[in-house]
Amino acid sequence: MGSFQKKTYRSAADANSFAAKYRAAMAKHPFLLFGLPFMAVVIGGSFVLTPATAIRYERHDRKVRMVSREDELGIGKSGRRVNMRDEYNRLANKDLDSWEQKRVERLKGENDGIL
Repeated sequence: MGSFQKKTYRSAADANSFAAKYRAAMAKHPFLLFGLPFMAVVIGGSFVLTPATAIRYERHDRKVRMVSREDELGIGKSGRRVNMRDEYNRLANKDLDSWEQKRVERLKGENDGIL
């Protein structure tokens, strides 16, 4: 026989405390007293933190968008003025008159793509 008991000794004062009652109830209903409140805190935290995270990302996106737009157009205090319509037309009509259709040479035995 072992000389040590399996159960720890708890005095009468400890048996009537809230912690002792909670511990006893937790042994009977672990999900209801631990799992459900834990999941409620996690889900509630996600609802509380989602708007804060969205605001943070929107601010960051606005800063990045402003900087990249200025860098893209070269506009600044010493930059040139750009007419977006003229720039679009210039880029859209680039090399339309002088393009030449060329057939790409295939390797020996490579499929032509024609069935």
